[in-house]
Amino acid sequence: MSTHDLLRAALGLAAAGVPVLPLRAGKVPFGNCRTCAKNACGGRPNMKTAGPCQCPGICHAWAAATTDPCVIASAAWTAVWRQAVCVGYHPGGAGLTVVDLDDAAAVAWARRTLPATRTVPTTRGEHWIYRGAMQSANAVRPGVDLKSRMSYARWLGPGTGTLTDLPDAVRALTAKKPAPVGPVVTVPAPAGGGACPHRTPAYLERGITMAEQRITEATCAVHTTVYRTFLAVLSVHGRCGCLSDGHVARLFAAAQAKGESPRHCADAWANARTALGV
Repeated sequence: MSTHDLLRAALGLAAAGVPVLPLRAGKVPFGNCRTCAKNACGGRPNMKTAGPCQCPGICHAWAAATTDPCVIASAAWTAVWRQAVCVGYHPGGAGLTVVDLDDAAAVAWARRTLPATRTVPTTRGEHWIYRGAMQSANAVRPGVDLKSRMSYARWLGPGTGTLTDLPDAVRALTAKKPAPVGPVVTVPAPAGGGACPHRTPAYLERGITMAEQRITEATCAVHTTVYRTFLAVLSVHGRCGCLSDGHVARLFAAAQAKGESPRHCADAWANARTALGV
């Protein structure tokens, strides 16, 4: 498409309420300008809202998408349109979700599984577009990506078929699958003199409960959090013999619920014991 055609398509989409941005070769956004390189400018608040950047460039990928015709046709953007190969858009900003079906097998799955909606042919598969926004996710199943909030898609034309509401079957594709829980690997608690000499049994119970909560609330570096939590528990109760197999099983269960395998739990426990010499 010529620069004129790209700009005309972008302005048409913007007029319909679809935030747009230019895409370069490879169907990817243009890189940030020097001011915004490596998000030195701070980006946008949590990168959750689209719109023009404070700089005159087209920065922050999907978040640059806009419906403002003055921005789209500005001198700064026109210079970039001359280098663009296609128009991109932010589906979530338009209240849409694109089910990107990357091959024939994925298309066949969608036809068996999902309700009909507007479809757009792609180079290798199809885009199925639904009314409704959701979190974006890649590889939710073989050959299937979801593009909606905090994502962009290539504009390939209006497609065919009637736009329908986002079905639960698509939303369910991003639901976290429970980690397979195998048999808990039993690691003997340290032998000791019986009752906890520190304070009371309630002190131990409170400590185990707090350890479970710490693991459960971990949002990143789960493996490190599990190890450090095990280390903390053992540093307090590892030498008195008050830890039972039941206590250890509770800690392991909390870790496995966050995706740790029984083997990882056993290794983390053993490494914590070795570090403390218990």
